[in-house]
Amino acid sequence: MVAFLGMGLLGSNFTRALRNRGIAVHVWNRTPSKALALEQYGAKAFEHAADAVKGADTIHLALKDDATVDEILAKASPGFSPGATIIDHTTTSAAGAISRTRAWKDHGYTYLHAPVFMGPQNALEATGFMLVSGDQDTIRRMEPELSKMTGKILNFGAEEGRAAGMKLIGNLFLVAFTAGIADTLSLAKALHIPVSDILTLFDSWNPGTLLPARIKRMTAGSYDQPGWELSMARKDVGLFMEAARQGGTNLAVIPAVAAEMDRWIEKGHGNDDWTVIGKESAS
Repeated sequence: MVAFLGMGLLGSNFTRALRNRGIAVHVWNRTPSKALALEQYGAKAFEHAADAVKGADTIHLALKDDATVDEILAKASPGFSPGATIIDHTTTSAAGAISRTRAWKDHGYTYLHAPVFMGPQNALEATGFMLVSGDQDTIRRMEPELSKMTGKILNFGAEEGRAAGMKLIGNLFLVAFTAGIADTLSLAKALHIPVSDILTLFDSWNPGTLLPARIKRMTAGSYDQPGWELSMARKDVGLFMEAARQGGTNLAVIPAVAAEMDRWIEKGHGNDDWTVIGKESAS
C-alpha cells in the first residue's frame, strides 16, 4: 500500500494510474472532496494526512510549494511507518529539497525529491519525464517503482537538490517560451497575419531543433565570428516593437530583450554575434 498526499490534477491522475495497476492507495487532500472523488477508482480517502499514511511504505506528495510540503509532512509524520520513504513530486526550491532530504534522514526516513515534466494526462498514462538526484542507492531501490509512473527517469547524480534546480530551469524555459509565443501572436495580430500562416511557418521551420547548438554557442565564450550581428538583431527587434505599436498590440517580453541588447551594444559588442547577450550568464 502507498499513500498519496495532494489530489490536484497531477496527484489525482497519479493515483488513478496506481489503482489501474492494482496498487492499494490511501489519499488525502486539504479539500476533502477531491480525495473522496478518488474512491470511485478504488482509493481510500482520509480526513487527516496522518491517518492516510499509516501502514504505507511509500508516501507520494504532489503539493504547491516548499511551505506546503513542510506543513503537510509535519502533520502526516505521526502516522509514518518506521523507515518509510517519502517521494516528493512538488516543484520546490533546491534549498528546500536539500533541507528536507537531510532533516527527514535525521528522523529515520528517506526523502527523495522527484519533480516531473508531466501534465495530468501524462500522469494517467505514465508518460513524460521524472527527475531525481541524491543518494544513488535510494534511487536504485526506488527506480523500479518510479519507472512505472513515468516514461523516462532522468538521474542527475548524487548532488541533493540538483533535480529541483533542473526542474526550475526547465520551467523557466517553458515560461519564457510561452511568453515569447504570446509576443509572436501579438506581432502577428498587429500585422494582420492569421494564426494558420504562423502554424504553416513552424510546421516547416522548427526553431526548437536549434536549442542544443544555441546553448553551445552561447556558452563557448567566443562571439567574434558572428552569424547574426547584435546590432542587426537589435534592428529587427526595433521593427518588431514599431510594428506592434502601429498595430495597437502589446509586446511583453521583447522590450526587455531590447534593453539587454542595448546594454551590450553600449559595451562595444554591436559587431559580435548576438548570442553575446548571454555571456555573463554563461561564464
